[in-house]
Amino acid sequence: MAPSKTYVPLEKEDHKRDAEFMKALHGKSTEAKGGFSAIVGKDKEAQKIAVNEYFKHFDNKRPEEETDADREARTKEYATLTRHYYNLATDLYEYGWGQSFHFCRYAIGEPFYQAIARHEHYLAMKIGIQPGMKVLDVGCGVGGPAREIAKFTDAHITGLNNNDYQIERATRYAVKEGLSGQLKFVKGDFMQMSFPDNSFDAVYAIEATVHAPKLEGVYGEIYRVLKPGGVFGVYEWLMTDNYDKNNVEHRAIRLAIEEGNGISNMVTISEGLAAMKNVGFELLHHEDLSKKGDSIPWYWGIAGEMKYMQSYWDLFTVARMTHTGRRIVHVFTGFLEMIGLAPPGTKKTADALAKGADGLVAGAKNDLFTPMYLMVGRKPAN
Repeated sequence: MAPSKTYVPLEKEDHKRDAEFMKALHGKSTEAKGGFSAIVGKDKEAQKIAVNEYFKHFDNKRPEEETDADREARTKEYATLTRHYYNLATDLYEYGWGQSFHFCRYAIGEPFYQAIARHEHYLAMKIGIQPGMKVLDVGCGVGGPAREIAKFTDAHITGLNNNDYQIERATRYAVKEGLSGQLKFVKGDFMQMSFPDNSFDAVYAIEATVHAPKLEGVYGEIYRVLKPGGVFGVYEWLMTDNYDKNNVEHRAIRLAIEEGNGISNMVTISEGLAAMKNVGFELLHHEDLSKKGDSIPWYWGIAGEMKYMQSYWDLFTVARMTHTGRRIVHVFTGFLEMIGLAPPGTKKTADALAKGADGLVAGAKNDLFTPMYLMVGRKPAN
């Protein structure tokens, strides 16, 4: 079956502009260890531009008043929206979560970062990544999953990312861990990849393709660059088919998730499955891993439900995500802005992340959202 063509408006790429803005905004904070030391190293004027460019799509957009035109405006600027979101949020992610920007399942007695790594290993296993394979990581963040999967499989991983700051940090981390010969990080828009057809033995994406304006667009590009017979696996963020766009409460939950996570337009499970099939993939497996019946819910960390803590070390990871922890971050970032240590917009970004976290928890508890809908598809060999 030949892949169907799905045309969506694409933003014009300008790598020179993006690189210059990255240097202006982040300066030498690319060399920082991450978290607080990186947050205070931003240029205030460049930060203001990033804040305005991102939040113009969400400020004063109430769920009961949101229109199709509002969503269309976001999807038209999908790349800019996502790039500026990560310009603003990357350091807060690293400070509050770690270097693997995704959720995971948990087992009893399993520490937080072990569970994160197991989630990455599971995807690599389902895809069948083997030593020596040439593998693409679509939307690689600061390279946490790529480094883990490279060590786990002995494959060569190319990370694709539209954010220059994250690429700089991912490259530094790879060198630090002695993996620079096994990892490469490339700038690019996953809706219009620069790789030739049939370039990779396998492709994976971990909670990244949700940033696409249309899933067929990114899945179609993945299909194109994957070798015939190759396998693509994804953990996708999707609304469940219980989502009702005519329900204002449902729309409020989705909009909170989108604003707090740099998403232009999130779709349902049925739409995600249709996208995989429409571009030509033979669907080998699909499953909502959040429905596996685990005794520890995937969202316990962002909900701050300390009763699920599996080790004392987890306390340091999730304490900042409790309501008390978020309030402290809110006050602290506001104080840093007031005295001039943190650039304007730091508190607003932290508040948006907290709002997004509340939306994620509400989405999970109301069976409206999953961050780990697993889809595995093969590109036909002929």
